Amino acid sequence: MIIRYIIQRLLYAIPTLVFISIVSFIIIQLPPGDFVDYIMAEMANDASRLDADYEAQLRKELGADKPVYIQYLLWMQGVLVGDFGVSFMWNRPVNEIIWERLSYTLLIAFVSLIFTYLLAIPVGIYAATHQYSFGDYTLTFLGFIGVATPNFLLALVLIWIFHQYFGISIGGLFSPEFYDQPWSFAKFLDFISHLWVPIIVVGTAGTAWLIRIMRGTLMDELRQQYVMTARAKGVSERRLLYKYPVRMALVPIISVIGWQLPEMISATVITSVVLSLPTIGPIFLKALSGQDMFLAGSIVLILSSLTVVGNFVSDILLVIVDPRIHFESN
Repeated sequence: MIIRYIIQRLLYAIPTLVFISIVSFIIIQLPPGDFVDYIMAEMANDASRLDADYEAQLRKELGADKPVYIQYLLWMQGVLVGDFGVSFMWNRPVNEIIWERLSYTLLIAFVSLIFTYLLAIPVGIYAATHQYSFGDYTLTFLGFIGVATPNFLLALVLIWIFHQYFGISIGGLFSPEFYDQPWSFAKFLDFISHLWVPIIVVGTAGTAWLIRIMRGTLMDELRQQYVMTARAKGVSERRLLYKYPVRMALVPIISVIGWQLPEMISATVITSVVLSLPTIGPIFLKALSGQDMFLAGSIVLILSSLTVVGNFVSDILLVIVDPRIHFESN
């Protein structure tokens, strides 16, 4: 039965991904002008290189003279075989530009997601079971600060603190002496020593938000009639808490995994610039500003596809966590 359920979800994802690809390409085309206009503006001060036929020739070479739907079809034809086109700005295949940075991006986002859930769930349980205590008020206060503080601002604060009081730089994922060195155990340890900074910065806002959800949902569950009945029958508080209320309170948290992962990746755009991280964020920002449609469109497509994958994982986890969900009803 679970195999049938998984196949159904995969079949639902196919038209969703097609629709996402169309929307991604349209979004990139929405700003006025295109990459050729960007080049012409950059070359405006060099009149000797401009002539009446140069722009038309450039558009033909880059394929910008074709209708938008033809450009989309040609792009998708390549995407289906793993070819995302050529970046206009870098004059390199989009695959190479994205894949060399995607591993670091996914690693930071995935570890940040694990950090967020491992911290948010137990803290939310504590806050719900110790309502209006000093600990609850303290965690609520810290939660509000975490939600209200932008990631890039927290990054700037951490950079200043460590530089001012410890005399060390926490930017980047490697120390300067390891940038161009091949992987070794020393480089791995250096990488780990730098990794905690983006994890904390990226995961802080999400952690504070999930703590609030876990606290509120669990408090509602603890007021349900089945909890009162079990407590009246003498079921221990610990067994009562973790048998059903916590499982039910996990449902809304698990359901947001679908967009939590891509949101963390997109949230690292400015943070990556501030911390000088070799992730997708900085090149995505530059591709958007330069209207590099193949590179920007491919990144948007990948982030959107991660949302579909995340929703698929959420569906499977929800069936496992919530006994009220049945395969037959899907």
